[in-house]
Formats: sequence, structure tokens, C-alpha cells
Amino acid sequence: MKILSGIQPSGQLHIGNYFGMMLPMINHMDKGELYAFIVNLHALTTVHDPEGLKRQTLNAAMDFMALGLNPERCVFWVQSDVPEVTELSWILSTITPMGLLERCHSYKDKVAKGIAASHGLFAYPVLMAADILIYQADKVPVGKDQKQHLEVARDIAVKFNNAFGETFVLPEAVIDDNVATVPGIDGQKMSKSYGNTINIFQDAKSLKKSVMAIKTDSTPVEEPKNPDRCNLYNIFKLFAPAERLSEVRDLYLNGGAAYGYIKLELVDILWEFFREPRARRAELSADPGQVKEILRQGAAKAREQAVATLDIVKERVGLRY
Repeated sequence: MKILSGIQPSGQLHIGNYFGMMLPMINHMDKGELYAFIVNLHALTTVHDPEGLKRQTLNAAMDFMALGLNPERCVFWVQSDVPEVTELSWILSTITPMGLLERCHSYKDKVAKGIAASHGLFAYPVLMAADILIYQADKVPVGKDQKQHLEVARDIAVKFNNAFGETFVLPEAVIDDNVATVPGIDGQKMSKSYGNTINIFQDAKSLKKSVMAIKTDSTPVEEPKNPDRCNLYNIFKLFAPAERLSEVRDLYLNGGAAYGYIKLELVDILWEFFREPRARRAELSADPGQVKEILRQGAAKAREQAVATLDIVKERVGLRY
């Protein structure tokens, strides 16, 4: 079984990235043939700072390894180092119905948030489909917000298979319903695009500032509160030990939940939770050349699969003569 997913280097990685894609991928290392990559081509839809993109691409790779991804137990590379994916993306775009892309809510949401409309942003799902299909992935761990894009990838694969013969595996999304959508500090989905994140590797001062900014209501401490509708609680429950979570939930339901104290506790919990990854991250950043070599070796392995799939595709659509 092939398991594949990627992460955008469009900014500092946050706890939504961690639960939505990174942790599931790390947990899948022993469950099949794992393909993990840094999707820097997708990042071009929002990042137009060349030096920044280079830096963030390498940082994302180091972050992923620091959190537990072992490049010796998977194929780990940078998207743009496998040019075959862009060629497949064009081929797939010629059979992708406009209506399929027009129904994608991610494009509309991002434009509504002020991201410049572009063909790349609109055609994002086609490139994502190429990323998945070229490696013949069976399972794709993603956050809930990417579920529609997985459905688009399946639709494109079905359309191609019907037109040119069985070629692509139909991928399935892997979504943990318990953390399908990690809330941001403002209550919306946590996203770099929305600027509402709690970043994984920020310093202690910045971490405290982010957590203390989590939006809460004005219900008095002594009044009962609904924990499931509280943004702070929904972040707290991702990290707190079960026994402590039960205690805090009781405070919400029966009165006594003080938001300020819970936020301070969350700061301490988060700082301790990522203590070991921070140490590994420091070691990796001391030798970026080694990280680059790991990514180059991963790209060579990824290209073997990509070239094999693209050769079949080109033959079937008539590009071999």
C-alpha cells in the first residue's frame, strides 16, 4: 500500500499542519510505502518571495524530520525536483471539466480572504491530483479541508481511466475525525493564509503571545460553559493528558473555568510537548547540507515512480510516436 501526502512551505508550520497531515504521515511509516514531500510548486500561488520560498522549503523539511519523519523509512523530497508532475498536470488539465474546478470551495475561500486570484490558484486541484496519481497512491492523509480536493483527484482519475484505459489507482483520503479541523486562535480553521496559527517551533515569548490571543467569550468564571463550543477548549483537548482534560471539562460544565489560567497552562503544555522536536530541529539546522542531500536522494527515488507512470500515460494519450 502506498501512502502519500505533502505540506506547503508557505510559512511557519503550525499545530493544524501537525495534526492534519504530519502526525498521520509519521504514524503511517510502518503501514506501507510512504511518500512525503514539500509542495513548493503549490506554494507559488501565495509566495512570491524567491529567497523566502527557498528558506521556507528547507525549514519545512527540517521541521518534518524534527517531528519524527524518518527519511530512511520513506521517500522524502521536494515537489519541484520531480518535473514529471507538472507534465502530468497539463495532461490531466486537458480532461478536467471546468465545472469540477468551479465547485471547489478552497479557491473561493482563499480569494475571499484576499489572496490574489490566479490560474494557479484555480487549477490547484489538478496539480494536487497529479501529485497523487503519478505515484499511484492508495491512501492520502489530509485535513478535512482537503477532502474535496481528494474527491477531485478521484474524479480526474476515473475520467482518465474511462477515456484511455485503466491507468491510475483511485486514492482514498485518510482523515482523523477527532482532529479533522484544528481551530485557529480566532475560531476559524487554523491556516497560514488566515494568520490565526499557533506555530510549532516559535520561541517561548511568541508562543505565549499566540496562545493568550485565543478568542474566548465573556462568560464569567463562575458560570457554566459549553466546552465543545469553546475555541480554547478545542485546542486544549488536543494536547492535555486525559485526566487533566476531564478536570477542565468539569470546570466548564459546572463553573470555575478561568480562561486566562487555562491559556497559561496550555502554553506550558505546548512548550513541553514539542521539547524533544525542538532539540532535534536545532541539530538539523546546524547541518543544512545534510538535509539537502536527503531531499536530493528522495527526489531520485520519487522520479523512478513518476517516470514509470508518465511513460504509460504518454503512450496512452498518444504522445509517444
